[in-house]
Amino acid sequence: MFSLPLPFSFSRSPSPLFLSLRRRLGERRRPSRGVRRRRAPPGMEYFDARRKPHNVGKIIAALVLTTLCIFVLKQSPGFGGNSVFSRHEPGVTHVLVTGGAGYIGSHASLRLLKDNYRVTIVDNLSRGNMGAVKVLQELFPQPGRLQFIFADLGDQKSVNKIFAENAFDAVMHFAAVAYVGESTLEPLRYYHNITSNTLLILEAMASHGVKTLIYSSTCATYGEPEKMPITEATPQFPINPYGKAKKMAEDIILDFSKSKGADMAVMILRYFNVIGSDPEGRLGEAPRPELREHGRISGACFDAALGVIPGLKVKGTDYPTADGTCIRDYIDVTDLVDAHVKALNKAEPRKVGIYNVGTGRGRSVNEFVDACKKATGVDIKIEYLSRRPGDYAEVYSDPTKINKELNWTAQYTDLKESLSVAWRWQKSHPHGYGEN
Repeated sequence: MFSLPLPFSFSRSPSPLFLSLRRRLGERRRPSRGVRRRRAPPGMEYFDARRKPHNVGKIIAALVLTTLCIFVLKQSPGFGGNSVFSRHEPGVTHVLVTGGAGYIGSHASLRLLKDNYRVTIVDNLSRGNMGAVKVLQELFPQPGRLQFIFADLGDQKSVNKIFAENAFDAVMHFAAVAYVGESTLEPLRYYHNITSNTLLILEAMASHGVKTLIYSSTCATYGEPEKMPITEATPQFPINPYGKAKKMAEDIILDFSKSKGADMAVMILRYFNVIGSDPEGRLGEAPRPELREHGRISGACFDAALGVIPGLKVKGTDYPTADGTCIRDYIDVTDLVDAHVKALNKAEPRKVGIYNVGTGRGRSVNEFVDACKKATGVDIKIEYLSRRPGDYAEVYSDPTKINKELNWTAQYTDLKESLSVAWRWQKSHPHGYGEN
């Protein structure tokens, strides 16, 4: 037998030949630590097949994390179409309150929220106050209770988008310019803002299947009736653009409610002169300074008491009334929003309810001024001027129908007390809600 010499030995110490072969083979295998990888030629990317499982793992982990984040976001109340505001829920009534940043609209929103309604406020803040909305947001911060949408109801695309993205059960339509004197100076603005915008709301309701409407109307639709008190059967002959625009809007609502397949539940509330504020002092009336001349007598009275204006201007002393000044029916805002909520609860498909909302008692402007002086404790200076265009001598309601059918009766009928409540808010908010 013979044997050939092996290129390596099995001894503990490798032969020089073995070490040389191992080094050569090692160059073809993975580089040892500290050895730089080969660079890819220019314009090409070096691909290391051995790293693929590691990269794939990272990609899968990233995809899983992204999917989880999207899922969590979609469960949150404010995410896209899955918001609680965008779907109907058993036992929850979602009410769109147009003009909800305004004086009456904000008080109505407060009452609805207190009664566990879901509320969406839409307002362009031309007359409303963002400060009022912030108060409501602080009082009801829970998800799904309240949302605010800044929008102009004269923009049809915006209105349709709002209805498409939200599941409304009912609409309380307050949004409107609402000064008799201003309406005689800017009539076209009033017809656009009141009549045309109401038409756009109705079209959106029809397109998106919203069947319940509580409409904020006015005693100004009656004009100057020959007979007092005013009932719902009193003929409507408005004498100023504000009253005429509201009357036109009412007619459109009534015609639409009679159309085939409308199935509308409609309540029209014609209310009288609104005063007062939230009894707990959370909300009040804060008209813009440039509108004070056209505003409510209560606002002018408080401005005079605060020294914002030198005195109170009473317009008209030659009316055919006991003291020569206008007679009005002053309704507290808390009573007014109570009537709206009761109307909402009583609204029925294919039925229309029309109601006067007032105390049933007329008070002259001079009586009002005396009550305001007592409420504020200030001897307000009075300046008597000629009549304001578009005003009428005497207006007060007969609330019999709303008493019987909605079980509603005005509770806050003490004029001085209502003014005292409003005065407390005014004193603590001399600049209204502040910046808008």
